[in-house]
Amino acid sequence: MSHLPVRIRRAIEITPAAGARERIIDLTTLGRRTGRSRRNEIFFYRAAGATYLCSGANGTATDWHANLLANPDFTFHLKNGIRADLPARATPVTDPAERQAVLAEIVADLNQPHDPGTIRPTRLEDWADSRLMRISFRHRP
Repeated sequence: MSHLPVRIRRAIEITPAAGARERIIDLTTLGRRTGRSRRNEIFFYRAAGATYLCSGANGTATDWHANLLANPDFTFHLKNGIRADLPARATPVTDPAERQAVLAEIVADLNQPHDPGTIRPTRLEDWADSRLMRISFRHRP
């Protein structure tokens, strides 16, 4: 991320106390079946020094995850506060140790009392099957 402008990097490297609004982005990827552009709203998280997309508790199947598996290059749209369209690439996180560390950090962050009453306490075991993608930001061509 060092190639990104400082103000954009700061918007992505949010603190653990960031509220839900600051974590919402849009992503544009190609639909796996149609090949057409699809735009989805999703939460992103910073954990273990990297940026991740995560399906959340209970690990239900998601279109965004299936689309990124088929077409990992996408556009990461910052839309709250700083606005930017960033070329990015998604990589599924399959290593059990990395998954455990990242999900533990996400759950601990969500359990912070930064916005009491908006998110019920969450348990790590509820997130074990979450779809998890690590994001790398590419230089613009």
